[in-house]
Amino acid sequence: MSGPGLQWYACGEDAIPGGTDWLVPRERERLAGMRFTKRRTEYLLRRCAGKRAVATAYGLGEAPATLARIAMLNAPGGAPYVEIDGVRTDFDISLTDRAGHAVALLGPPGSMAAGTLGIDLEIVEPRSEGFVADFLTRPEQDWVGSERDRGAADGWDAAANLIWSAKEAALKVQRVGLRADTRSVLVTVHPLTRSDGWGELTIASTSGDRFVGWWRRDGAFVLTLATRAAGEPPSRLPGGADLAASTPVHSWLANPFAPQA
Repeated sequence: MSGPGLQWYACGEDAIPGGTDWLVPRERERLAGMRFTKRRTEYLLRRCAGKRAVATAYGLGEAPATLARIAMLNAPGGAPYVEIDGVRTDFDISLTDRAGHAVALLGPPGSMAAGTLGIDLEIVEPRSEGFVADFLTRPEQDWVGSERDRGAADGWDAAANLIWSAKEAALKVQRVGLRADTRSVLVTVHPLTRSDGWGELTIASTSGDRFVGWWRRDGAFVLTLATRAAGEPPSRLPGGADLAASTPVHSWLANPFAPQA
């Protein structure tokens, strides 16, 4: 891999290759069963981000034939894993997408089993008082309220989406996703942001699990991650999209139903 530690890569829908030759047979088979454009697009977008992240990190190149050597597959519980030329890799990966953009997070080789990482991408969109009361714990509600009181134009929404995103990242590590009560994890946002744009989180679960977390705000997007292993925030892999300059899109609205073969 091009460097130690965690690495991340972002891309938009415009990076998705045409056709399906860049997918492995199992990916094409799963795609064929998807009727709705939104689901198909998000599936392709996550695979595009994951494959390009792996190809960049390993110096494999990004031609469709090269991407077809890389498979983004899912374990029975849903956690993604990678195969290269049919052989399962020894690093973890987490994938997320939102509003026409996707991010892949790669763990270091040899040190993580599948399911030890979680990443989540959200947009800073309006969140109601009811949403915050229903899905956030009391300490989290108080922090979101304090961010609004600081006077930032989108302080409430930015804070609410940050907490929500961090919860999703942590629940991915636990391999339960949103099947679990979002109040079963408590997110604490540390006050300082680093010069590289990352801020620190700590996440505690009612099950006794504790996670290290990181977050960043890039334009309309907020990105969070959780991991069981302490360490530095991820380095950005070259060639990906700049989320700070990206605009959320919902292209599927123009054609909700995918053409049937």
